[in-house]
Amino acid sequence: MSSSSVRPSWGASAHLTERVVQTLERFLHIEAVSGGVLIGAAVVALLWANSPWSHAYDAVWHLPITFGVGAIGTTQTLHFVVNDGLMTIFFLVAGLEIRRELHEGALADLRSAALPIVAAFGGVLAPALIYLAFNLSTHREGWAVPIATDIAFALGVLALLGRSIPSGVRVLLLALAIIDDIAAVLVIALVYSRDLQWSGAWIAAGSVALVLLMQRLGIRNPAAYIIPGALLWFGLWRLGVHPTLAGVILGLMTPAVPLAAHRPGESISATLADAAERARTHGTGPTQIVSSIGSIQSAQRNFVPPVVAVQSALHGWVAYGIMPLFALANAGVSIDGLDFTAAEGTALALGIGLGLLLGKPLGILAVSWLSIRLGLCALPQDVGWRGLLLIAVLGGIGFTMSIFIAALAFTDPLLLANAKFAVLLASALAAVVALILGRSLFRTRPSR
Repeated sequence: MSSSSVRPSWGASAHLTERVVQTLERFLHIEAVSGGVLIGAAVVALLWANSPWSHAYDAVWHLPITFGVGAIGTTQTLHFVVNDGLMTIFFLVAGLEIRRELHEGALADLRSAALPIVAAFGGVLAPALIYLAFNLSTHREGWAVPIATDIAFALGVLALLGRSIPSGVRVLLLALAIIDDIAAVLVIALVYSRDLQWSGAWIAAGSVALVLLMQRLGIRNPAAYIIPGALLWFGLWRLGVHPTLAGVILGLMTPAVPLAAHRPGESISATLADAAERARTHGTGPTQIVSSIGSIQSAQRNFVPPVVAVQSALHGWVAYGIMPLFALANAGVSIDGLDFTAAEGTALALGIGLGLLLGKPLGILAVSWLSIRLGLCALPQDVGWRGLLLIAVLGGIGFTMSIFIAALAFTDPLLLANAKFAVLLASALAAVVALILGRSLFRTRPSR
């Protein structure tokens, strides 16, 4: 093989490697930009629900939709389709990100992950305790509403601060928010699952076994897993566990290593060299070009881990489509529907609002400080205490996941409206405080 044929082969290999390495950067960029879209959808929902056309808002989300084949089917509202159906894809992307972080990211090494783990623990414990301090005798079921951090919203606010923020702050915020999501998922599975019907457990278990068998057989086409995923969703729904957890399960089961077991650089180089050899031998007609491109694309698919490929394919749809649609369907709180005259409604709103706005920062900072003083973990140099303070305040942005948990915790429309309003107000205040704090603590870096 001539040196001229080897040089472009390794160049293509380096290009593919660079694409995989930049996955985190693309994730942060999409989440940051989609944060603005998410806020816009929430504002539209609020204005719509409090406009003269508010009846249309309720009518749209209660629109009945029928699914079925022949005599077998079910009818659900559009709100159910969004919250229990489309949000499964959101949880799938979250599960994929958790899987990737466990394999090669911030959660791969326990020592490296120590700080975000303990910080997230404090950020879960303190808000729950503050909520229970106001609601110990009534509505204890809402204790988990203020424990989660909205990744898109928080990174969107961080992006508004510009390049003055060190990259380590973004990475630590992402890791902390992911661990928050893990805690929220566990809470949803263990706390907010009711009326278990054990017949669904067999369907869910069979679906998981089918996925494992397909992976064992080497089936890597994501489309092949749609039917097992749908069966898993149905099994969990029948069981009484929130069906969106099917997305997390599938995400955690997705392989994090490429199909090619040998060194990917040599595999791609060999593919490119073979394509060049076929071009010299058989010419460069349309058939030969299509065949060569197919071989290169196949090598690329074998090189990219499925967890990265599926996440890259779905992340944009979730960030720019599903999450804003969820905000549009759930953030429409009518002011007329709020009731703070009753002690219960006021205590509930205060518990959630103060849990997010004060509990999150206090819990993150207190547990992190104690763990660092005890030598259990270390604070990254490019983050520092001012960076951790900014992260702690951003942790108070609950939004998507907090509203999702509130919808599971409260069946009373008045209580749910109060809870949503508290989440929206506290998240907005946390965002404003974070912007002011970030511009005060971090000065814009001079351009060279």
